[in-house]
Amino acid sequence: MPEPETALETAAAPFRADHVGSLLRPAALAALRVKFKAGAADTSTLVAAEDEAIAQAVQQQRDVGLKSITDGEFRRDWWHLDFLGQLDGVTLASNEGPKFRIAGQEQPPIATVTGRIGCSRPLMADHFAYLKSLTDKTPGVMPKMTIPSPSMLHLRGGRAAISAEAYPDLDAFWDDVASAYRRAIAHLAAAGCQYLQLDDVAFAYLCDPKVQATCRANGDDPTTLPRTYARVINAALAERPAGMRVTIHTCRGNFKSAWVAEGGYEPVVEAMFSTDVDGWFMEFDNARAGGFEPLAVLRDAGAAAKKVVLGLVTTKLGELESKDDLKRRIDEASRFVPLAQLCLSPQCGFSSTHHGNALSQDDQWRKLERVVEVANEVWG
Repeated sequence: MPEPETALETAAAPFRADHVGSLLRPAALAALRVKFKAGAADTSTLVAAEDEAIAQAVQQQRDVGLKSITDGEFRRDWWHLDFLGQLDGVTLASNEGPKFRIAGQEQPPIATVTGRIGCSRPLMADHFAYLKSLTDKTPGVMPKMTIPSPSMLHLRGGRAAISAEAYPDLDAFWDDVASAYRRAIAHLAAAGCQYLQLDDVAFAYLCDPKVQATCRANGDDPTTLPRTYARVINAALAERPAGMRVTIHTCRGNFKSAWVAEGGYEPVVEAMFSTDVDGWFMEFDNARAGGFEPLAVLRDAGAAAKKVVLGLVTTKLGELESKDDLKRRIDEASRFVPLAQLCLSPQCGFSSTHHGNALSQDDQWRKLERVVEVANEVWG
């Protein structure tokens, strides 16, 4: 039986001060991973180093006052591909779709569907189990697992990246995707996961006319995709345990502080808010995200138990946001959603890939500390 404090905090997720999940890799761990890929270090050495780095990151998150604790995604190269690439029927290929706004540099691969989608074994459940073993020793915090949304198997490549031989009918594809995710989520739940975050760039990307054009070129209709993605997310979550809190994070790209898409949430907000989750982490750190007006859809739906986590603190630059500016923007958002339904976080992770963003470890922890400070002053 959980302690009363733990039970209370579980029901509160997402928290007033929360974060998206990924953290800058410690330099020693990053160097060891390079050696591992070159065959100069073995798996046991790498895992031991990851374990130690994660334990330190858990303590640092606790020290700055966060209640939502992640493993920083320290065991991953990519926020999404390490998970998607382990699903049955998925192959990683070079990306010919929308590119990050950095010239002449590495671009993330793309998940391509080459066979029937399935989940024949637990995916990253052992990662979560180790994180939970650490947070069990720190009362008042809650471990959070982050995995890519089901939509990430479709958006970037679209119909063109899904085998017509395996799936002549896309309805069968989506049924298999939802089924695979239900199994993956059940494995995580069995490992003790009570706070799950689906990372999803699809909704935010589809706000951009350039991405919409790419979708059409791939053989898809960008006006119907948001509803399709919402429906599949709901099917994927249909069997989650009653006590599991689930959120969705969406952003416009975060690779090495770069970005892909821009545009306000108007084209997708109704579909996104139809997903059966407890909250949405939404990017609002700059003008590319548009204004807060689309949040009124949630207010008008009368979904008083749902939360919007305002991603107002950028992870792309090291400059620290002022408390007054953050409070002003929270106040602006509260004109469209009641303050009681709002939370605060960075706009994305600090290291969506192993490369990391263009800021320092000190910058990262100052920003997370600022999120906690402002949340405490706004909500108490």
